[in-house]
Amino acid sequence: MTTAAPSRDAKAGPEAGATGAPASAGRRIAGALLHDWAAVLSTGFLILVVLMAICAPLITAITGYGPSDFDAAAVDSDLGGLPRGAFGGVSAEHWLGVEPQNGRDILARIMYGARVSFLIAFSATVLTTLLGVVFGMLAGFYQGWADQVISRVMDFLMAFPSLIFMIAILSSLPAGNRSVLLVVVISVFGWPYLARVVRGQTMTLVNREFVEAARASGAGAGALVFKEILPNLRSSLIVMTTLAVPGYIGTEAGLSFLGVGVTPPTPSWGQMIASSVNWYAVDPMYFAVPGLFLFLTVLSLTVLGDRIRAATDAGEAS
Repeated sequence: MTTAAPSRDAKAGPEAGATGAPASAGRRIAGALLHDWAAVLSTGFLILVVLMAICAPLITAITGYGPSDFDAAAVDSDLGGLPRGAFGGVSAEHWLGVEPQNGRDILARIMYGARVSFLIAFSATVLTTLLGVVFGMLAGFYQGWADQVISRVMDFLMAFPSLIFMIAILSSLPAGNRSVLLVVVISVFGWPYLARVVRGQTMTLVNREFVEAARASGAGAGALVFKEILPNLRSSLIVMTTLAVPGYIGTEAGLSFLGVGVTPPTPSWGQMIASSVNWYAVDPMYFAVPGLFLFLTVLSLTVLGDRIRAATDAGEAS
């Protein structure tokens, strides 16, 4: 009587799938993030902010005040325009209070400001990633003169103090809807950093055995790039783009704080913080609310990006 040997495909433990096959790297990374309290808390807060931005029209319809609506009754003209009531004018109509002097609803401006920040940050991240991947892979794959030209362009852009040049460029342009201009300017100065990483990894991958084998089998440049090299850059790109978003949100807020970002009365967290500078001593809510939302959003995105990086490294090592 013989005993059947266990299948080599079977694998016990939490990494095994329902069929006994090893769990994919993506599932292992997702499982690691679900058991990471910092990643869970960060994700929960970001979901809350995104839902607030999406549901902004519905919430303002309930409260009755949009981001540009003035409520003269909510401020006391005899006290220099300070909000009536405690905590910066918090009431049933104004859940987070009102701005001094004009009585604009802070919650409405926070929600619509989140729309502006996320739209600009995610659009700039997409454009930056596209430019960085294209030029980085061109430089790393073809090398030679292509690498020399692209690398010198990257060095040229990275040598500039980007924030100073962003301010100079945006301040020289006419006022108007600057959202598209912000995306373009941020992306122009942001893509070289991603492209340099992609270039280095592509140079390493192009000499690996599996790429050489595909080339020997007759695969063209397109097949080598899209089927062999690009899939191996996926984990790095996810981490880099996740960490880029909080930086771009901070950049947009900083430019709006300096008066060269989105044009009023379009809401922006940076613009709200700039307007609250002269009021923080007598109305702390006006400064604290947008400042806290900006801080927690950037912190949550940074922590989530870092935890994704750690989970990705652990998943690739296992």
